[in-house]
Amino acid sequence: MLFLLAAHAVVAVAIWWGRRRLGGSVWAVAALVPLAVVVWAGALTGGVLDGEVHTESLAWAPSLGLTVDLRLDALSLLMLWIVAGVGALVLLYCRYYVERDAGRLAALLLLFAGVMAGLVLSDNLFVLYVFWELTTVVSFLLIAGHGESAAERRAARQALLVTTAGGLVMLLGFVLLARAAGTARISAIVADPPHGGTVTAAVVLVLIGAFAKSAQLPLHGWLPAAMVAPTPVSAYLHAAAMVKAGVYLVARLAPGLAEVAPWRPMVLGVGLTTMVLAAWRALRALDLKLLLAYGTISELGLLTALLGAGTRTAAIAGTVLLTAHAAFKSALFLSVGIVDHRTGTRDVRELSGLGRRMPMLCAVAVLAAASMAGLPPLVGYLSHEAAIEAFWHGGELAAQGWLTATLVVGFALTVAYSARFVRGAFGGPPAEVVERAERPEPRFLAPVAVLSGAGLVLGVWYPGTAAVAEAYADVFPPGPDGPYELALWHGFTAVLGLSALALLLGGLLHAWLRRLPYGSAGRLPSLPDAQRLYDRAVAGVDRVAVAVTGRTQVGSLPVYLTVLLATVVLVPGVALAAAAPTLGSPSAWWSPVEPVLGVLVLASAAAVVAARHRLTGVLLAGAVGYGVAGIFLVRGAPDLALTQLLVETMTLVVVVLVLRRMPSRFSPGRTRTRARLLRAAAACAVGVFVICFALAASSARRAPAVSGEHVRRAEEAGAHNVVNAILVDFRALDTLGEISVLLVAAVGVVSLVRVPGRGRARMPSEARRDAFPTAHWDEPAGTWLPGAKERPGGERSVLLEVVTRLLFPSILVLSLFLLFSGHYDPGGGFAAGLVAGQAFVLRYLVGGRADLGAAVRVHSGVVAGSGLLLASGVGLFPPLVGGAPLESTVLTFHPPLLGTVKFATSLLFDIGVYLVVVGVTLKLLSAAGVSLGRAPAPEKETTKGATG
Repeated sequence: MLFLLAAHAVVAVAIWWGRRRLGGSVWAVAALVPLAVVVWAGALTGGVLDGEVHTESLAWAPSLGLTVDLRLDALSLLMLWIVAGVGALVLLYCRYYVERDAGRLAALLLLFAGVMAGLVLSDNLFVLYVFWELTTVVSFLLIAGHGESAAERRAARQALLVTTAGGLVMLLGFVLLARAAGTARISAIVADPPHGGTVTAAVVLVLIGAFAKSAQLPLHGWLPAAMVAPTPVSAYLHAAAMVKAGVYLVARLAPGLAEVAPWRPMVLGVGLTTMVLAAWRALRALDLKLLLAYGTISELGLLTALLGAGTRTAAIAGTVLLTAHAAFKSALFLSVGIVDHRTGTRDVRELSGLGRRMPMLCAVAVLAAASMAGLPPLVGYLSHEAAIEAFWHGGELAAQGWLTATLVVGFALTVAYSARFVRGAFGGPPAEVVERAERPEPRFLAPVAVLSGAGLVLGVWYPGTAAVAEAYADVFPPGPDGPYELALWHGFTAVLGLSALALLLGGLLHAWLRRLPYGSAGRLPSLPDAQRLYDRAVAGVDRVAVAVTGRTQVGSLPVYLTVLLATVVLVPGVALAAAAPTLGSPSAWWSPVEPVLGVLVLASAAAVVAARHRLTGVLLAGAVGYGVAGIFLVRGAPDLALTQLLVETMTLVVVVLVLRRMPSRFSPGRTRTRARLLRAAAACAVGVFVICFALAASSARRAPAVSGEHVRRAEEAGAHNVVNAILVDFRALDTLGEISVLLVAAVGVVSLVRVPGRGRARMPSEARRDAFPTAHWDEPAGTWLPGAKERPGGERSVLLEVVTRLLFPSILVLSLFLLFSGHYDPGGGFAAGLVAGQAFVLRYLVGGRADLGAAVRVHSGVVAGSGLLLASGVGLFPPLVGGAPLESTVLTFHPPLLGTVKFATSLLFDIGVYLVVVGVTLKLLSAAGVSLGRAPAPEKETTKGATG
């Protein structure tokens, strides 16, 4: 299962990169993966229907409960058939429908198929949530396309906002449910469901998320808006796959949570109301895709009610309808795609007589519409019969007569809009736009015919359909009249009479509507417009946001810092004071040197407050950091001291570079006494809080320290330096997250710094000379060094440049020494990267961008990205060979003349950290005004002449 999910992602990326070479065959290549899933699922079908359950688990961080649990049972098998089977046919259909940008669309559709497969196979609430949100992201990209039209952007944004908001609510429900059950395994929760008020709240939150995903009223507005997407996207995402995620979640949790108090009222009330109202709205639609979209919402409401009812017969009806809907609704959407592709319109007022022009398309579309209407012997009829049976003889459900009445009304409306679709698309005399239309090729029509024909096959071959449905439904107890058996004929029963009544009412309603022009049908009594409610809600949020930001974003950094620091003190500080923990009795100092360093730190911090020049303040702040590094060293933490020292040095250099663009003195404005006192109080309060928190935390230990275990197991990681072993082995996941954040922050800083400077002219050389007055006795007379014309001579020193070129390789060698010795002595990838970064900083300071470009011929983004890719690859490789992610292994070699050589694979992870730090340093230099590797043309000529 893990391999199949990975195959979707790998092939999607390969398709994207090779889209130009693949050409039109890109669709066949993309369809191979879901076809492989269909074959794999088919091979396991017999065992799964007999009760076998296939599971896989990937332990990411077992101690934190982070495991990727996958499970294949009857329900997930059915959904996998739908996702992979319909997906393969849609991809083959796209070969004749999509005319441009095929590589992007194929890659996204295949990626969506993989994400959806991961969702239905997940046996962990939080893994399911990850795939749930990934479907939202890919759906956003598919709906938006390239964002060329306002309608696409608006529809994609609406789908993203509604489904993501519902997903966040659902996530909170997952947290409560997992906490109440003591596990996040879905199978364990269903087998032994928890009880209590927490579960009740969790059920409400989870169902809200499911309703948003499956477009239930009043959260349905995003689905009709999404019809701006290409028709294959609508057929796959909004008929067969994505919208069924919420329905699937209801079906997955119903066996365990159907008896929780709010479950049935919510799924039955919302589901059946959605069924009726959306079906009525479908009768008013003039666009064929919009008609099918509201029909989809109606059927999703019925699916929610059936699969959430919590009875065996309802579960059979729901699973059969789940299969039927995927077949007939996908076929109808793809039929509309052919109509639109050949005629250029989907408006029923312009289409007429298409059945005569395209008889084969008309035949397959009529067959699919008949299944949607519930006509025998199609599979849609089986689902309608079972649904009426579930509510008519459903024990507790049968006592609520309104359920059956609502169901019959909903079926009648379904018959009416099914007939309306057929008549609007294919009935009547041929119109002018139809006469000019070309007939579709047989291969263009083939996927539609397969999906439409599946409805007939699954209906006639009802024992096979029943086997799959009952394999899931048997988890529920049988009804009061015994277990229901799926069949085309149960005799002359009340259920048959109600089915016939629904067909009759639907036919009469269509006959009445047929007497009206289509424009008049569009003026049928309307319902509250969900789109208008959404627009008003978004506008209201925008107004609130403007009002809030107008009062909080005052443009003052001191105000922002004061608010942040005060929040830090008030929120956790009050909790700390309320707990009143003991602060312990730590010793005043360990070494006589500590008081001296402490006085230095305090004096420097006090001097920063009194400083009036920016450079003075930065230097004093650096002195504080150096003093703290000295305390670390005295306390016996050389690794921490080395890192602190290097970070302070790098920070000092980068900030000084930034200060070149700022006034030398702080703002001359006078601060009011009240504001100064408030800031001083906030600063003192934060200092007291940090001290108390540190003392309380250090004295609150109850469990044995882990340091002893770390020291003992460091040898297993091939390290004598336990700090390095923690960073690259024991807590490598933390380090990977930190370097990722570091790289993202660096990219953000570069973007922010460069934006305001794009339109700014460079400072004339005369002004630069006046701005940096220096002595001229050491100005170089020649221009043989790179960057000679980049700076005025007064800013350059031949002595410093020569010394830098002598020291540069030595500093790089030192950085490599720290990198490779980090396993045994103080050092490691982070410290080594800082040392190497400072070598490049020094090179820039003395030679400018041309000199740095000569030293680093690779783009900074490539350096940093390669490091992150290497670190991630080293972490993800162990699971491929049966290990745990980020697990380290010690390899032993016996090369000739060298004896025994031991090599820890975590060194590769450390090299990745090294490259990220170096790349981020180069990025920061770029933000300070350097264009790495891109020197002006005259400068290149000078360098060439000097080296030639």
